[in-house]
Amino acid sequence: MMGDDDELCLCFHVSKRKVVNYIRLHRPRVASQLSECYGAGTGCGWCRPFLRKLMEDAQPDSVDLPTPEQYAQQRQSYRNKQ
Repeated sequence: MMGDDDELCLCFHVSKRKVVNYIRLHRPRVASQLSECYGAGTGCGWCRPFLRKLMEDAQPDSVDLPTPEQYAQQRQSYRNKQ
């Protein structure tokens, strides 16, 4: 499971904690507004479904995400397909 200080946006090195805190403080209305959180989701696009999942969940810090290693491997596969 991804920890709070693990990177959610690997392109811009945005941690899960930063995104969760941004959601709590700014209460974005749509997932695309999370780009204002240090550019999250504006690079390769891999993290966008995960950002959306965090935003849509009532308690984003409890969302189950893959381990950092699994996350990085899945992203690499995603990037290889582009």
